[in-house]
Amino acid sequence: MNSSPAEPKGKRPPVLVDGVTLNGPTLDIREAESFLRDAMPIIMEEAVWKATDVKEKVCEWRSPEQLKDLLDLELREGGEAHPQILQRCRDAIRYSVKTGHPLFFNQLYAGMDPYSLVGRFITEAINPSLYTYEVAPVFLLTEEAVLQKMIEIIGWQEGGDGIFSPGGSVSNMYAVNVARYHHCPDVKVLGLSALPRLVMFTSQECHYSVAKAAAFLGIGTNNVYVIPSDKRYAAYCCLLLVTAGALPFMVNATAGTTVLGAFDPLEEIADICERHNLWMHVDACWGGGALMSKKHRYLLQGIHRANSVAWNPHKMLMAGLQCCAFMVRDKTNLLQRCHSAQASYLFQQDKFYDVSYDTGDKSIQCSRKPDAFKFWLMWKAIGTKGLEERVDRALAMARYLAEEIKKRDGFRLVMEPEYTNVCFWYIPPSLRDMADGPEFWRNVHAVAPVVKERMMKKGSMMVGYQPHGDKANFFRQIIISPQVSREDMDFLLDQIHSLGMDL
Repeated sequence: MNSSPAEPKGKRPPVLVDGVTLNGPTLDIREAESFLRDAMPIIMEEAVWKATDVKEKVCEWRSPEQLKDLLDLELREGGEAHPQILQRCRDAIRYSVKTGHPLFFNQLYAGMDPYSLVGRFITEAINPSLYTYEVAPVFLLTEEAVLQKMIEIIGWQEGGDGIFSPGGSVSNMYAVNVARYHHCPDVKVLGLSALPRLVMFTSQECHYSVAKAAAFLGIGTNNVYVIPSDKRYAAYCCLLLVTAGALPFMVNATAGTTVLGAFDPLEEIADICERHNLWMHVDACWGGGALMSKKHRYLLQGIHRANSVAWNPHKMLMAGLQCCAFMVRDKTNLLQRCHSAQASYLFQQDKFYDVSYDTGDKSIQCSRKPDAFKFWLMWKAIGTKGLEERVDRALAMARYLAEEIKKRDGFRLVMEPEYTNVCFWYIPPSLRDMADGPEFWRNVHAVAPVVKERMMKKGSMMVGYQPHGDKANFFRQIIISPQVSREDMDFLLDQIHSLGMDL
């Protein structure tokens, strides 16, 4: 069956294995190229230009059952023609929430940065995995460069180590695992049965991922001691006495809480951690962006004393989902020692290059996306100064909105904003003469859900709401994108009043 070297390639007889012809590729390159050429203009027009146009809708709301019918989700035996697939692309974009829209304020990420977007296009096209230098040389080096710059900005003068993770929740899980290993290195080999009862401390306003980490890692949620918060929702710097032979090993501090945007007093917490030999982790996933600003980095005063930091550039800095760094103030390969499994098929020690660049064994993952590259490309494009200007403008816009809320009838601040979380109640005209009391707040509690439903069905904007402790539902306005204008803030308040004035 073997062809002679002189025989034309197209004349070779078919090679069959298990009834499958193996000659040549089965992918029609010309057809694939044609599809990509047709799809990219749709993506640019619908998912980029229109999705960031303030005159367009933020969302095209449909109920789950309606959307199931519209999308025709069933997967069938045969494939569909390219025109039908292109329509699938249009429909997917049309009925998705446009998170890059100037009036999307619903989450702790927003906006669309063009440089980050191009970075994502590149990494999706190349499709690398960051375990070894041999398979991802460019992306491992850019990750290292970004981490070292972030470590410098945190203020760890002697350096540190880090890795990008698939989410801030995973970064916080890394922190708990590394802190436990630091205190009890035998846990890696001997497991939980070899350990005393471990306990950790966190502020009341911490992210729910801290409790999830304790559950996932076998520490147990009952062993997470919550420190009460004061009226500003920043944790008291005091530790409860732990009895029954438990071993305290870690304190989790929050720099930028999810709802109120509050910052724990890091210097005081660091004093306690140093005094009691406790690992100090700072969850700066949201608030870390303030470190880029000379004017606002005081919010994280003392972060340089932390043992580990989680910081998500996809939030305030707009690096695009997902982009989450976990960093440790350590130069002893702690991450490597804690997580290494030394897989010989990946991390051979006799490679022809410097294997210290094969950083994948520091991760709990095997396959890992090059999330730092888009941040690196954006940072190269606008510089540290450009990132600082974004942060400063977002905080200035939050202050403007807070002052406008104070001026308007029917709007009431929950608290003065520390960051760009502006939390407020809207009180319809029918409730404005009612005295504060249980009935008043029950009525106010029902307002935000109705206003949210109306804005979603109209598609005009998206703002989140929630209760908090004993507080009735209130709106949480998050300001991030440099696309957002003063006029957008005025529109926000006008629109909420328009949607809720009849309640």
